[in-house]
Amino acid sequence: MFRAVFRLSATGARSLARSQQCRFAPVASRCYSHGKVESDEEFDARWVTYFSKPDIDAWELRKGMNTLIGYDLVPEAKILDSALRACRRLNDMASAIRILEAIKDKAGPHKDIYPYLIQELKPTLAELGISTPEELGMDKL
Repeated sequence: MFRAVFRLSATGARSLARSQQCRFAPVASRCYSHGKVESDEEFDARWVTYFSKPDIDAWELRKGMNTLIGYDLVPEAKILDSALRACRRLNDMASAIRILEAIKDKAGPHKDIYPYLIQELKPTLAELGISTPEELGMDKL
């Protein structure tokens, strides 16, 4: 039964292809999304809201950070502040350290980005009792 349907569909597709003649050279076109472009402030607000959810669980925290790190950017300090506060609500210090390590790695060769973010996050880190990887000696491993 399946063979018969396949044979009929293949024959129909061949006859359809033969009946249409190409009179013009194909034109390369790109189909881009026509959706609204998100501004930087809206992007930041979306992620701050995501990490500020009172019922966020550890899986959602990791999923959000993996998605955020996957973008071609280094997150703003206010997004990281919200993520670190989510780590504290979950009592997940390992994730907090991983976030800081990921930001250091994400900054890459730009040596001024990570110290700037640590400087901006210093009050939050002190308030939450989170040590940086450098304070823990993890940068020497």
